[in-house]
Amino acid sequence: MNRRDALTTVALAGAAIAASASAKADTAPTSTLDRIKKNGVLRIAVIVGQEPYFHKDLATGQWSGACIDMANDIAGKLGAKVETLESTWGNQILDLQADKVDLAFAVNPTPERALVIDFSTPILVHSFTVITKKGFAKPQTWAELNKPEVRIAVDIGSTHELIARRYCPKATILGFKNRDEAILAVATGRADCNVSLAVLAVSTLKKNPSLGELSIPRPLLTLPTNMGIRAEGDRRYKDFLSAWADYNRSLGQTREWMLKGFEGVGLTAEDIPGEVQF
Repeated sequence: MNRRDALTTVALAGAAIAASASAKADTAPTSTLDRIKKNGVLRIAVIVGQEPYFHKDLATGQWSGACIDMANDIAGKLGAKVETLESTWGNQILDLQADKVDLAFAVNPTPERALVIDFSTPILVHSFTVITKKGFAKPQTWAELNKPEVRIAVDIGSTHELIARRYCPKATILGFKNRDEAILAVATGRADCNVSLAVLAVSTLKKNPSLGELSIPRPLLTLPTNMGIRAEGDRRYKDFLSAWADYNRSLGQTREWMLKGFEGVGLTAEDIPGEVQF
């Protein structure tokens, strides 16, 4: 091979390497923040009938609620619009992992979940309560429910199920696909009670007062509720959401969004037990 041919071969090899590097760059995963800004879309998980967080108008298909207001505010700051995907409390973690959504609201940051997704700082701190069927003695403590004859309905994969199994391991735990089915089990007498976050429980009883009664057993159990996101090396999206959460929580804006969500089911601040934090 003469010098000229050698130089040509080197040049061609260099071009091939550059082209390969360029192709890899084009196919390299884009961070969530970059993709939201590029596409102008923030994909969120939404859950039917979970006021004050989410409310779906069945006639129009339009979504409203505290988390919708929060999502719109976040999207506005990113120059994006909100796109919804209907999910459940248990499935929205899977939707994050499957890259179907960019954001899941009202996610309790358990150690198990921290192995598969990431979290913002808390948007709220919530108490856990119990909805008892009519005629069932209101429990004053979690220990009163920890008996084999007590049937507790929970939605599978939720923190409600985690709390029930942690504090009432001897009870008969009935798992259902979603929270609506768990509530229906209480309404029809298939279960004696349902474990729910306080903000969901008070809304449920407002919509259906004949369902039963609200109890806040001791010890008072609380967990922060955060925004869930996919785990990724680029921290900008997580840091942005954490700053957004801290800012709006400290200014009282998050509380205003929650109260507006409660108003959608006819509840005011005076209707909400003092133990219910938000």
